[in-house]
Amino acid sequence: MTLLTIGVLLWAFAHLFPSLMPESRAVLMEKLGDNPYKGLFTLDIVISIVLMVFGWRMAAIEAWYTPPLAAMPYVVAVLVLIAFVLMGAANAPTNIKRLLRHPMLTGVIVWGIAHLLANGDNRSVVLFGGLSIWAGIEIFTISRRDGAWTKPASVPLAKEPILIVIGFVLFALVLYFHNFLFGVAPFASR
Repeated sequence: MTLLTIGVLLWAFAHLFPSLMPESRAVLMEKLGDNPYKGLFTLDIVISIVLMVFGWRMAAIEAWYTPPLAAMPYVVAVLVLIAFVLMGAANAPTNIKRLLRHPMLTGVIVWGIAHLLANGDNRSVVLFGGLSIWAGIEIFTISRRDGAWTKPASVPLAKEPILIVIGFVLFALVLYFHNFLFGVAPFASR
């Protein structure tokens, strides 16, 4: 659990650093330069992901609570699909960005909550709960740092179905390879 916890905290720190300490970030970027700073940030993210993956696989599993939707994997799947679409909306020209200031971070929260509704073990709480908390804090700190939100211009409605199809294809791929990648078959009987 230690590696998993460190990985989640390292991920959160790397992402929160610019919004919580913009002056320190500016000083560091000035000292290092733009590309070395980005390299350091990328290295931090890669290390945090490696720690989360190995920490997840090495953690002794303990049941902490009975998940309310463990017997309803299709509800969880719909929530995860919504999360994929929201995450994709952050980098696509869609009207979702007119409704949500932070669609990617909102998607992370939906993804995390979906997994917490389906899994009641210690490592799920650390990973999915930790990343959901990080995303919530990130929404708050970025909004505070950036001030008032100016909604982007609307885009043609034809863009929305494209995003949904792409989100569904990515969701289907992750679902298909979920057991191989993460060691958990989402629709296996429990």
